[in-house]
Amino acid sequence: MDIRPFRGWRYAAEGGQVGSLIAPPYDVVSQADREALLGRDPRNIVAVDLPHWPPAQAGPQSCYARAAETLQRWQADGTLVREPHECLYAYEQGFAHAGKSYRRRGLIAAVRLQPLGQGIWPHEKTFPGPKADRLKLRQATAMQLSPILGFYQDAGAAEMVFDALRQAPPDAAGELNGVTERLWTVSDAELIEEVRRRLAGADLFIADGHHRYTTALTYRDALGPPEPDHPANFVMFVLAGMDDPGLIVLPTHRLIAGLKGFDLAAFVQRAGEVMEFHPVELTAQVAADTDAYLRGQGPHAMAFAAGGTAYVGRLRDPSVMEQVAPEKLPAWRELDVSILHELLLKRYLQPEGTAEPRIRYTPDGAEALAAVRAGQADLAVLLQGTPLAAVREIALAGAVMPHKSTYFYPKVATGLVLYPLER
Repeated sequence: MDIRPFRGWRYAAEGGQVGSLIAPPYDVVSQADREALLGRDPRNIVAVDLPHWPPAQAGPQSCYARAAETLQRWQADGTLVREPHECLYAYEQGFAHAGKSYRRRGLIAAVRLQPLGQGIWPHEKTFPGPKADRLKLRQATAMQLSPILGFYQDAGAAEMVFDALRQAPPDAAGELNGVTERLWTVSDAELIEEVRRRLAGADLFIADGHHRYTTALTYRDALGPPEPDHPANFVMFVLAGMDDPGLIVLPTHRLIAGLKGFDLAAFVQRAGEVMEFHPVELTAQVAADTDAYLRGQGPHAMAFAAGGTAYVGRLRDPSVMEQVAPEKLPAWRELDVSILHELLLKRYLQPEGTAEPRIRYTPDGAEALAAVRAGQADLAVLLQGTPLAAVREIALAGAVMPHKSTYFYPKVATGLVLYPLER
C-alpha cells in the first residue's frame, strides 16, 4: 500500500477532550443514538455524518446541504481546526470484552485508492442504497468524515510509532460506549518515511467500511480522475496489524422470524441427518461470551434457542458442504455462517414458513437470547466468530463472505480526525 500523511481537521476541544463530540460509524447509529449524541453536545459529529436516518438509501438533497453548511460553520467559528503540518496519527482504543482488558493500536493515514482486488481486498459485498447516501454526503462536504478500518500483515510500523511517542500525552482523548479513545499527531518526517517504507507494497484488507471505500472510488472517478497526488486519490484508513491482540472479530448472531409454527424439536430431528445435537442450558455466563463457549464445543458448533429450550449442534461430516456449494472455496464452505445459511436455513428451516425468513443480526449473545425468549423472534442462532485468517484467505481469493459474517470490535470512532478531499 502507498500511504501518505495529511493535514486533517480536528475538534479544538479544551484539553483535547472529545468524548462528547465523537460517534460510532454511521451504520451502527440508530435514530435514538443520534438524538442522544446530539443531546450530549449539538456539535457532535453525527450532525454532519448522519444527516438523515436511516442511511440505507440516499435522503433529500437538503439534508446533505445542511450537513455541509454545519461543517463549514464549524470550520469558520473554530470548532474544527486544520492541522498546521502533514501528519500521520497514532490511534489507541482501550476496551474490555468478556471480562478481559484489551488495547488495539493502529495508524491513521491516507491510503492511495486502488481497484478492489489490487492490493486492497474486500470480504463483503456492498449495496446501492448506502453507497448513494455516502456519495451525496461526500460530494456535499468534500470531506471524509469517518475512517475505514483495515488490517495488514504486521510490519511493526505501529509499534515503532508508539515507541517513538514514549509517554507523550494524547492530542485528543475521550470515552465512547465504554471504549477509551486516544489520538496522537505524528509529524516527524523521518519517522513518517520509515512507516511508509515498511508498509510499501503490503496487502491491505478492509475490515469495516466497504461502502465508504467503494464510494471513495466513485467520488474520485467522477473528478476525472484527478492528478496523482490529489487528496481524492486517497482514502483515510485506520491501519491495524493483523497480529494485534486487540483486533477482535465477534460473532454476528441471527434472530430469525417468519417461521410459521416453528418447533425447535422438530427442526432438530429433521436436521439431525447432517448435524449432531445435544440439549444445553444457555446461562447468562454463557451469553456473555458465546464465542468462547461454542469454541469449547468444537469446530462449527452453533447454538439454537427457541423459547426456553436450546441445543448445540455440529456438522456430522463437513464434506457435506462440498455438495451444497461445490463452486465455493474450501475456506468459504468452512464458515459457520455458510453452513447456517446454505445448508441449514435453505434445507431445514425455510420449510417451516415463508420462503425468505426475516433475519436480524446482533453481536450480543445476551440480547439474542432475550429477544427469542420474549417472542420477538422464532429462533436465535448463536455462532462462533469468524477467524481473521479466513477473512484474509477468502479476500485474497477474490471471494466475498455471506452477509454479516464479521463484526470487528470495537468500531473505530468517527470525528477524531477528518480527511479533506480538496487541497
